[in-house]
Amino acid sequence: MKNTAKYKKQYFNPPVCEMKWAKNDSIDKAPIWCSVDLRDGNQALMVPMNLEEKLEFFEMLVKIGFKEIEVGFPAASETEYKFLRTLIEKNMIPDDVTVQVLTQSREHIIKKTFECIKGAKNVIVHLYNSTSVAQREQVFRKSKEEIVNIAVEGAKLFNEYVKDMDGNIRFEYSPESFTGTEPEFALEICNAVLDIWKPTPERKAIINLPVTVELSMPHVYANQIEYMCDNLKYRENVVVSLHPHNDRGCAVADSELGLLAGADRIEGTLFGNGERTGNADIITIGMNMYAQGVDPGLDFSNMPAICDLYERVTRMNVYERSPYSGKLVFAAFSGSHQDAIAKGMKWREEKERRYWTVPYLPIDPQDVGREYETDVIRINSQSGKGGIGYLLEHNYGFNLPPKMREAVGYAVKHVSDVEHKELSAEEVLAVFNEKFVNISSPLELVDYSFVRSQESMRADLHIKYNGETKQISAYGNGRLDAVSNAIKQSLGIKYSNLTYSEHALTEGSSSQAVGYVSITLPDGNVRWGAGIHDDIICASINALISAINSKIH
Repeated sequence: MKNTAKYKKQYFNPPVCEMKWAKNDSIDKAPIWCSVDLRDGNQALMVPMNLEEKLEFFEMLVKIGFKEIEVGFPAASETEYKFLRTLIEKNMIPDDVTVQVLTQSREHIIKKTFECIKGAKNVIVHLYNSTSVAQREQVFRKSKEEIVNIAVEGAKLFNEYVKDMDGNIRFEYSPESFTGTEPEFALEICNAVLDIWKPTPERKAIINLPVTVELSMPHVYANQIEYMCDNLKYRENVVVSLHPHNDRGCAVADSELGLLAGADRIEGTLFGNGERTGNADIITIGMNMYAQGVDPGLDFSNMPAICDLYERVTRMNVYERSPYSGKLVFAAFSGSHQDAIAKGMKWREEKERRYWTVPYLPIDPQDVGREYETDVIRINSQSGKGGIGYLLEHNYGFNLPPKMREAVGYAVKHVSDVEHKELSAEEVLAVFNEKFVNISSPLELVDYSFVRSQESMRADLHIKYNGETKQISAYGNGRLDAVSNAIKQSLGIKYSNLTYSEHALTEGSSSQAVGYVSITLPDGNVRWGAGIHDDIICASINALISAINSKIH
């Protein structure tokens, strides 16, 4: 690409990079979660949510289990102000949920913000001002000292306004554009604010270190977080929070490495909604923990319902490949993947395993409200016998012989290829029925009876062949062998190596049986047929006739 020379690194490494966090290989406990869907997510929508939609979204966040929810920037607009007042006045905020409000470090905005939160039991008031080199030089044109003063004066106003407030009110400060700020300066301004607030064990302060714009690889951000965690004043009384955006596609990695580096809290959104490329996706972060046996403290067990409400009120779409939440993330079209999943599921059932280790499925899809039958095994021209067999078995009860699965698989894949589309479970069943089950042309069974002698069985068949009615008979060492001999001797049809298997298809007094038959033709090709009937004998005969008819066609 052209113009590479116009770009350079805009981040700053901390003066000390010990990388102690790199010795940790996983997150062992859930952070404090704060949803910013109703502020950061909402302000990024082409059509922001109206009051009713925001109320519905808030209720969903509470149901999921969020204990801290940023509800907006109440001084920014009447809608934002009214939303919070509605939550407070209608007593819609549970006692164990804290609402968070955002404000710039400007006195009239801070004043209106504190007016808006009156009556709320638990509130976080979030103060921010931008600190990066680019913002200081280009936007504010102020010195470091002047930028520090903006933050300090805002912190002082917080102390003044909170004196007249009831309820549990905590403070949060963000050096906005932290990732473009020299770490030493970010530390200076955060400590200056903390010196004003003087946090205590009973009233901890939150220092939020946002990836306002993602400028570096995740390990650099982790180094910055580690430096801040090691050097912040009042550290035992400070909650270190992260707020990563996704400009480089690494917001989840920023969050996870930041937690390893010492952070306590994550601000993010469902599905990564937010400004530009979005915020860190809390669903992905939480489910990553879940997949390693760590309870995230959030309930995503009904992911389809969460997706539906989100799409309806935000008018955004959940990407089909979005981790854990997308409609296709558990879907297997590839034949080898389907086969491995099917065998893994069977192995799990046989062994009664405690831990989930099914190939290609990092978690059990049912844990997030997905179904094996419709969300996992998906059938198209790339599918294989294992997946198609699994679908027929788990949806309709057909336990096909292994070799028959191959034949049915080719038939189904051919239809998908010709029609150039994915096939539903019903369409797969239709192909199976059309090509293999109870095929009655040109040979059709009308009636049958058997007579047993001491050493053999005689079959007496009433059939139609090419529209002509015939009575045929023959002996065999069993019922199906006698039927086969009658057909071969009377009709001159040649095949060998008849194989047969059967099982009950349904249970109860009205149960049906299914039989599977294969025959080998003189040229070595194998034909399969299936028969379904209330009578297992009739099912087996129909299976043989189906195989013969597939040979004739």
